[in-house]
Amino acid sequence: MRLLITGGAGFIGSHVADAALAKGWDVAVLDNLCSGRRENVPAAATFYEVDIRDKEAVDRAFAEFQPDAVSHQAAQASVAVSVREPQMDAEVNVTGSLNIMTACVASGVKHLVFASTGGAIYGEVPEGTKAGVDFTPVPISPYACSKFSVEKYLECFRIEHGLGYTVLRYANVYGPRQDPHGEAGVVAIFCNRILAGEPIRVNAMRDVGDDGCIRDYVFIENVVAANIAAIEGQISDPILNVGTGCETTTKMLADVLQEKLGQSVDVSPSEKRAGDIERSLLNADRLVELLGPVVDIESGLGRTAEWFADRIATENAS
Repeated sequence: MRLLITGGAGFIGSHVADAALAKGWDVAVLDNLCSGRRENVPAAATFYEVDIRDKEAVDRAFAEFQPDAVSHQAAQASVAVSVREPQMDAEVNVTGSLNIMTACVASGVKHLVFASTGGAIYGEVPEGTKAGVDFTPVPISPYACSKFSVEKYLECFRIEHGLGYTVLRYANVYGPRQDPHGEAGVVAIFCNRILAGEPIRVNAMRDVGDDGCIRDYVFIENVVAANIAAIEGQISDPILNVGTGCETTTKMLADVLQEKLGQSVDVSPSEKRAGDIERSLLNADRLVELLGPVVDIESGLGRTAEWFADRIATENAS
C-alpha cells in the first residue's frame, strides 16, 4: 500500500502516518507546515512541503509518489477563524480539496478517506438525542459548510470518475501531540495552561457562568483506527461517525484535567464564542460495531495529560 496523507505534519495526520508505517506501508506526507510541524513527520515518510491550494504542486507530488490511497486531513480547522475569514476557509477546505480529488483521478487513486466534521456539520443536536449519519446536516458555520460541500463533491467524483471514498465525520478529537488550534484544541490549551499554573476560562454555552458547551470528545487512537480501517476496506459505509456518544462539558474537561495533572488553577467564566454550537453529540454505535469499544474520556484525558506533562518536563530539563 502506498498512502499519501495530506496534513500529515499535523496532529491527526502524523498519527495516521505512524500507524501506516507500522503496517509496513509506503507513506508520503503532503503539508504546507502552516500549522503542522516538520518534526511530526516520521523519518521513514516521503515529505512534500506543499499547500493544497497550489494545484500544480499537488499534481507533481501525486505524479511522483503515485499513491494507491489518500488520507485527506489537511484543512482550515477552526470554526472561529472560518467565521472571521470565510473566503480563506473555502479556499483551503473546498478548492484545496478539489485539487486533491482531481489529482486522485489523474493518478488512479483507488480510495480517498476524507476527514469531515461531525462536531460541526449536524448543527444543534437536541437534548436527549445523538446525531447519526441519517441526521439532517444543519451547518451553521463557514467551516461546517465547507466540509459538507466537500462531502457532496466526493459523491460527484464517485459517480463521474469512479473515485472510491469514505467520509469520516469526526467528533472533537484530542490526544498526545495536539496543538491548541480549533475548537477541539481546548484539551491542549487547558493542559498547557494548567501545567504553567495559568488560569483557564470556560466559554459559555448560553449564559456566562454555565458549564460550557456540550461536546463529544474522541481520542486520537480511535480516529487513527478508523482511518486505517477505511483504507483497508473494512468500512463499507460511505459516511461514518467517529465519536464516543458520550457528552462532556468544558467545565468537566477543566475539572478532570486538573485532577489528572495534579494541579489546580483559577477557572473563570467567559462569554459564548461566535459560531459555537451549544450541544454536539454523535451516535457512534456503528463505529463500535465495526471497530470495537472506544477509549473513554477519563482514560483518554489521563493519557493526554501524561504526554503533555512529560513534554513540559523534557523541555524544562533541556
